[in-house]
Amino acid sequence: MQKFLRNTKKFTRSFSTFKKTLEKSIKIREEIEIEPEVLNYNEVENLIKELKAPRQYNINEGRHNEWLPNLDEQFLLNQFKERILPGVDDTSRLKANFLYDIATDNTYSPLISKFDSIKILGSMQGGYSIEALVKLLDTELAENVAHELKNNILIFDYFYNIEEKSKNGNVYANNILNSWANAEWFTKNPKLLEKITLTCFKVTGEINTDDLSPAQDAWSRPDIPLHAKCMLKVPRDGIEPDNPYEIGPIETINWLKQKGNEIAFVGDVVGTGSSRKSATNSILWHFGRDIPFVPNKRSGGFCFGEKIAPIFFNTMEDSGALPIEMPVADITMGQVIDLYPYKGITKDHNTGNTICKWELKSPVLLDSVRAGGRINLIIGKSLTEKAQKSLD
Repeated sequence: MQKFLRNTKKFTRSFSTFKKTLEKSIKIREEIEIEPEVLNYNEVENLIKELKAPRQYNINEGRHNEWLPNLDEQFLLNQFKERILPGVDDTSRLKANFLYDIATDNTYSPLISKFDSIKILGSMQGGYSIEALVKLLDTELAENVAHELKNNILIFDYFYNIEEKSKNGNVYANNILNSWANAEWFTKNPKLLEKITLTCFKVTGEINTDDLSPAQDAWSRPDIPLHAKCMLKVPRDGIEPDNPYEIGPIETINWLKQKGNEIAFVGDVVGTGSSRKSATNSILWHFGRDIPFVPNKRSGGFCFGEKIAPIFFNTMEDSGALPIEMPVADITMGQVIDLYPYKGITKDHNTGNTICKWELKSPVLLDSVRAGGRINLIIGKSLTEKAQKSLD
């Protein structure tokens, strides 16, 4: 697979236009049933050029002067919004600077208005976008900016810039502090349901992190969709890999998804061995939920085990998943269950019979899930405390 991807990258360079090259690389990944790669620095630079002046494409590839307007504006916008890493990556700096320049009339795109630029900045989850938004609190766009900042928690030292603006009479900065003080970043998220229906992906025996993220495939770990294909690639009782020793049981996973429920990863002993975030990433890629505006990464999901290794448990919690230690001997592959997270009960969905009872390791675990992960919960609570102190 590594050789295949290396050769296809050479092939895509032969295409003359940015859009054709990008579409070709997407198609190549589709052929092996994985998400497109995250855009790199040069691709983001070219994408921004396209957004500033969307090209017209010759329908006869240069043979005649028959031109059509670019009909793929949504494609370009989707790439810009969804396929660039958030935070403090160099590509996110390019993205944030471009959006800031639109908001301040230093550049123009017919596809992104000033109000659109604020909304997209708000989706970038910290880093360079926060710096841009804080600067824009002193402009006519401040009301829109405040709405976006209220929903961000990765503020760090920019908190003090907003606090200073509030003290100097900026009403929108004051509104942001009040929102943080009331923990709206948390309360806007829905609580877990009283009953959650799940389909079980059951693996018997001990599951170590090398089963989930094999050492010989370490080269692909940064590419989560690609690396996740090798999860459980070694045949074992009840698990039939699509291509033994190369690709894991993707067909089984897809079959379970056809039942229409979220899937719980269930094992006797889960996550032993070396600590690897990539092992968690593999499970969440198959069984978690997409993170809006964050390419090739997922969060959430459910992991149940008779025993879950402590470090693995913490990593799952950090990622917004719900790990629960419970008796799983009576749970089988493909079984549909009803989970009652507040009562500590698991039942068979079809019969209503109780399978097992259990207790959460900590009641805060449900708050971690609601916040999108334990790290989010810790950072958000710290932000709320600072805002409450600032407002006395």
